[in-house]
Amino acid sequence: MASLVRLRSIPRCVPRASFVRTIQTSADTTQLQDSPHQSEPFTVKIHEDSFRTYNCEKPELDVQVTKSELLQMYKQMQTMRRMEMAADALYKAKMIRGFCHLAIGQEAVSVGLEHGITKEDLVITAYRCHPFAVLRGGTIKGVIGELLGRQIGMSHGKGGSMHIFTPTFFGGNGIVGAQVPVGAGLAFAQKYQEKPNCTFAMYGDGASNQGQVFEAFNMAKLWNLPCVFVCENNKYGMGTSAERSSSNTEYFTRGDKIPGLQVNGMDIIASKQAVQYARRWAVEEKKGPLLLEFVTYRYGGHSMSDPGTTYRTREEVQRMRSTQDPIRGLQKYIEEWGLASESELKQLDKEAKAEVDAAVEEAKASPEPLAKDLWTDIYYAGTEPPFMRGREREEVHHY
Repeated sequence: MASLVRLRSIPRCVPRASFVRTIQTSADTTQLQDSPHQSEPFTVKIHEDSFRTYNCEKPELDVQVTKSELLQMYKQMQTMRRMEMAADALYKAKMIRGFCHLAIGQEAVSVGLEHGITKEDLVITAYRCHPFAVLRGGTIKGVIGELLGRQIGMSHGKGGSMHIFTPTFFGGNGIVGAQVPVGAGLAFAQKYQEKPNCTFAMYGDGASNQGQVFEAFNMAKLWNLPCVFVCENNKYGMGTSAERSSSNTEYFTRGDKIPGLQVNGMDIIASKQAVQYARRWAVEEKKGPLLLEFVTYRYGGHSMSDPGTTYRTREEVQRMRSTQDPIRGLQKYIEEWGLASESELKQLDKEAKAEVDAAVEEAKASPEPLAKDLWTDIYYAGTEPPFMRGREREEVHHY
């Protein structure tokens, strides 16, 4: 009764949204449900506030996991972070030039996504793309080589940070929001060809207000395409907080007729569960598109030219690092559930560092593209014209 009295005493001008439970963003709130096994799957329970929904049901909170997959995800997150840290060091050494956007702090999104989809599903994103490129079939030396502008790079050193591709990963796109309609087009092709797969079209909170994003939403729902629109909400679009740029910061609700799911993007178990839910929605249940919002955080600036502390405090960044880090959260699970010791995890850390260090040295040893390479990789293989004019009409290059 006392709580009811307090509720009635609140002024009527307070919006009802104030009483909505917010998303949980801690990295270590999943609880063990039964005895952990060394070789068999066991059940854990995700925190009930790890998901919020819009016109759809929540994913199951009880999830089956295995020791081998948890250790694999741990090592992959460590490796992706080491790769991004290496890129940071190479940029500061002036060996990487131009644009370079790092995803340090957001590892649970890329690794969780990869563990929730199949090798035949498609992914397209913006320029914070390095982990996705590796996990979707690329290599660390291919990414680092591309950043260094070397022939060993995944685009032969001619694409840079924003243009890295694999057969199932369509970049790394530099124009804000432009990858979203391309992703819808990929999903259209999958539906047209009757393939049992879907496309994950990823964008950031900074791109969420682009008109082409809403145009893609409309066409995807109109044609009921197997497309999952994924907003990586890391709280800041360049140097602008989400609250300053968006009148509605609940990005998972912005699809109009498209249902949405918001997920704790700092807990990799919750991230994987959300991705599996989204894939079932689009592929197996054939319900059409879905909006999936990962609430995550980047530790660094928008790009290497952004110190990241002019529009947020150092204390805020340090608090996120120390209390909500996705790698430390998974480490806590593994140790508390008795799946591996601290020394065993440190060995995985060493292996990740050694793998990245070796890839960096191999990439640095690779030569730069030759002048003649300017005239290659312009057309899709097999579609090249017999010749191409150069800067002047008389300058002709033959294939």
